[in-house]
Amino acid sequence: MQLTRRMVRAVLYLSASLLAAMAAAEPRADLSSPSAGWRYSGLTDDPSVPRVAYPTPPIDRGGARGRSLIEGHLRGVAGVDRAQRLVVNGNPLPLYTDGEGKFVRLYNFGAGSNSVEVASAEGKSLKRVQFYEANNSRVAPRIRLALGWNDPKAELDLHIVTPDGQHAFWARPRLSNGGGLDPDGVDGPGPEMFTMAAPLHGTYLVYVNYWGNYNASQGYNFQEGNHEQDVITAEINLVFNENTVNEKRETFVVPMRTIGDLVLVKTFNY
Repeated sequence: MQLTRRMVRAVLYLSASLLAAMAAAEPRADLSSPSAGWRYSGLTDDPSVPRVAYPTPPIDRGGARGRSLIEGHLRGVAGVDRAQRLVVNGNPLPLYTDGEGKFVRLYNFGAGSNSVEVASAEGKSLKRVQFYEANNSRVAPRIRLALGWNDPKAELDLHIVTPDGQHAFWARPRLSNGGGLDPDGVDGPGPEMFTMAAPLHGTYLVYVNYWGNYNASQGYNFQEGNHEQDVITAEINLVFNENTVNEKRETFVVPMRTIGDLVLVKTFNY
């Protein structure tokens, strides 16, 4: 009987130890910004201060000022070179971190209710916050296009042609009609976004270009095969009236194989 009790205790102890080890190994996420609850942009933060995003900062040609920070820390995720998921107001974006699991991203939040969620690569939710932006001057875009892809060594570009013939891309990120790239990611898997708060009526053209490859040691290069994926998968989310009762969205998945590929992803009328 005594031996049986000892065996039961040993089994229970081993089971508890195994459960504790599994819990410790579970990926976790912390979000230091934004905080859940109420906020008033410009009062509870200072959007005029220049922001830094990492591990791969976007180019700021004046269009990213006044944006909010999404800042956090991923813990227990094996292989920080593999993209996790950042879901902002329902928009799924690839999320990479630095060597310590830290990340900072810029985003243009509009007035009203907003949500930020960090998920694992498998889709498991790790952290989610909901906050209310009380500053009504923060106008949400009527059109948002978000481009992400699954290869950190490839450089894809978003190209948008608006109804008045203007062309937004990396060399001309801001348009006189109020549209533009916001932000323009240049080092790694994006995201790249195009936003427009007061869209023109007419036809829009959406292209994705496989511009080249990039890595920290070599910089930009145009060598075939100098990337991680044989076929790079680009995901484009088109959102109308984001975060309102009239929101509509479409998602497009496009394979990109060869440097120089330029694919017409979508033509739509507004």
